[in-house]
Amino acid sequence: MEQSFVTRYAEAVIRFRWLILLASLAIIFVAASGGKNLAFTDDYRAFFAKENPQLAAFEEMQNTYDKSDNVLFVVTPKDGNVFTPKTLASIQWLTEQAWQTPYSTRVDSITNFQHTEAIEDDLNVADLVLNTDTLAPADLQTIKDIAVNEPLLIQRLIDDTGTVTGVNVTLQLPGKELTEVPEAAAFVRDLAEQLKARDSNLEVRLSGIVMMNASFAEAAQNDMATLVPLMFLVVIIVLGFLLRSVSATVGTVFIIMLSIAGAMGIFGWMGLKLTPPTASAPTIILTMAVADAVHLLVTFLWGMRSGGLNKQQAMVESLRVNMMPIFLTSVTTALGFLSMNFSEVPPLAHLGNIVALGVMLAFILSVTFLPALIAVLPVKVKPQALNQSYGTSLGKLGALVIHRRKPLLWGMLAISVMFTAFVPKNEINDEFVKYFDESVPFRLDTDYASEHLVSPYTIEYSFKSGEAGGIAEPQYLNKVEAFSKHLESYPEVSHVFTLTDTMKRLNKNMHGDDPAYYKLPDSRELAAQYLLLYEMSLPYGLDLNNQIDVDKSATRITMSTVSLSSNQVIELEKSINQWLAQNASEYSVDAASPNLMFAHIGVRNAHSLLGGTTIALILISFILIAALRSFKIGVISLIPNLVPAGIAFGIWGLVNGQIGMSVSIVAGMTLGIVVDDTVHFLSKYLRARREKGYSAQEACLYAFTHVGQALVVTTLVLVAGFMVLALSTFKLNADMGIVTALTIAVALIVDFLLLPPLLMALDKGKHRQSAASGATTNHSAENIGNIENSVA
Repeated sequence: MEQSFVTRYAEAVIRFRWLILLASLAIIFVAASGGKNLAFTDDYRAFFAKENPQLAAFEEMQNTYDKSDNVLFVVTPKDGNVFTPKTLASIQWLTEQAWQTPYSTRVDSITNFQHTEAIEDDLNVADLVLNTDTLAPADLQTIKDIAVNEPLLIQRLIDDTGTVTGVNVTLQLPGKELTEVPEAAAFVRDLAEQLKARDSNLEVRLSGIVMMNASFAEAAQNDMATLVPLMFLVVIIVLGFLLRSVSATVGTVFIIMLSIAGAMGIFGWMGLKLTPPTASAPTIILTMAVADAVHLLVTFLWGMRSGGLNKQQAMVESLRVNMMPIFLTSVTTALGFLSMNFSEVPPLAHLGNIVALGVMLAFILSVTFLPALIAVLPVKVKPQALNQSYGTSLGKLGALVIHRRKPLLWGMLAISVMFTAFVPKNEINDEFVKYFDESVPFRLDTDYASEHLVSPYTIEYSFKSGEAGGIAEPQYLNKVEAFSKHLESYPEVSHVFTLTDTMKRLNKNMHGDDPAYYKLPDSRELAAQYLLLYEMSLPYGLDLNNQIDVDKSATRITMSTVSLSSNQVIELEKSINQWLAQNASEYSVDAASPNLMFAHIGVRNAHSLLGGTTIALILISFILIAALRSFKIGVISLIPNLVPAGIAFGIWGLVNGQIGMSVSIVAGMTLGIVVDDTVHFLSKYLRARREKGYSAQEACLYAFTHVGQALVVTTLVLVAGFMVLALSTFKLNADMGIVTALTIAVALIVDFLLLPPLLMALDKGKHRQSAASGATTNHSAENIGNIENSVA
């Protein structure tokens, strides 16, 4: 009944081909028109759901104190000395010009650092560097001594040798327009070029959160502009070479283009923003859309070359044979990508939804638009004798697998266990700077800044006194000082920015700059007076709002660290929280920072995706058991569906071992993809067993010769597509591409070398053979014998 319905459906598609072509184009045109709403977001916060606890803590921190979005100019004199009149004049010029940066609210450098000193009974507050034209060598040495010994400057705006300095620009981005970050980034890049033109002795690098945001958007746009066209070229070349049919290649390209246009257009209608992960959706859809078309076209071409069928008959037969397998593979592939909705990272969930939509569009177009298009295009094929297929390389490979089935079974199982054993060597790690490869200026500049000055890896603590004006309480200040000292005791901590350093300096100043008084004030009244006097002396834009809240009930302590993995950041956080619980339990202390956000999201994302992958596996397994109408075959299929990811992640653990948020989605994403090969192989295997009455060995050979070429073609295209992603400068996409391509390649090997021996070992039952198929069975058995003899 099912076959009769599919046959009638296929004949109707051929009959109404022009209507189907026009209707398909019209529907896709309407869907694709949503593309006008697509836009890139450059805010790293897009990687976090609104209910994310670390994001909520960070937003509260940002609302309590000044924003920490920044641009850091890292300036290195080629002569190795920051403290020369010319270099200091350039830093002074850069500091003044940086105030013109769009949305800037504060500029900090060594030249405008508010140095304090006692002059008789007065507190003098002034820029550390004033008139660079009159600086004598003694003055320069004094400035250097102050700068490299000032806790608020050292390893933050000046290195300990005086060879690298920084100018930090704080910005308050309204977040209303998508042009804000590009506007600010363009300005500071131009300013950096102006500085280098003004002083050829200076090297200038740009780091900071704003530059990271700009790099996110630029990476996404670059991927879409370069990788998608490159992948189209790769697909056209691979398909043309393997299918050897211009019409078949053209038809596949149409399916790809329409699937991408429809899926991305619908995404645009939904009003969602593009991010670097979602920008890879066209490349992934491109590769996935090939699979259905290739299986349909390979069977179609085989029918014309070896089956003696005309074009219409071959297409009807191809739809009859492939409708259920390609529907099944499309559904399971979509389920694999939909499992990404369990991700804690919205862009990854969006990516899964877009690709799942593209996969289903590709299926619909493959069984409607593609047959109709092929029906109107000229198709020329070279006839081939039916029995020649058994002598092909895939036929010989099938015979070899049958002949060596026992050693292959145990050998492949041993290899699978061996590589899977290395999976625990992988470590969850999400360092946002390393999301970009070393060809991206932001990555290079930030690595340089981390090595010579200060890293962007920070954790901010809001230390609350519990009362208005409580930050002047000696007990509170002493506890903040103890906490800051504890933070400095960690070897991975490079700098701690704390109010207590300012308070100790003010106390020394107010005691005639006596070094013996470089300690915290011993009374609340004195501390409050010092702060008031100091704040009244500060110029506009350089107040203490970046460290103190409005009612002076809390202060922010910023800890900078070296590059740490996600697990190391979380362990450091736990250790610090333990110290706070034991030593400062009377105070409320909140922690927040992008570093914490990315560290926690990586761990939670991996755990949530594990649950999503498990659910997808259960659903796919039930679908396969029902569709294949065999509980035993459905259970057997679990092995080739699970083994590829285990082997791929084992290899990744050996060669890399770092799993970021994108690599963590590969298991669920590829689960649906690798099922495709298994389903197509098993569908041909079962067709041979049930319709032709073949033995397990004969059915395996039948599957090799009838679907092997399609599996090879689709695997090559998929691997090529995901390896193109490996060229992305955005490491999340690149690593995802590499691991996915590896998994898909391993899946083909497993389906060719492990699945057939499993079937021959576990599916030994006899199937009833119709009289009409007896000659075919004997012919198949004869070919197995002949080819086995040739490979023995």
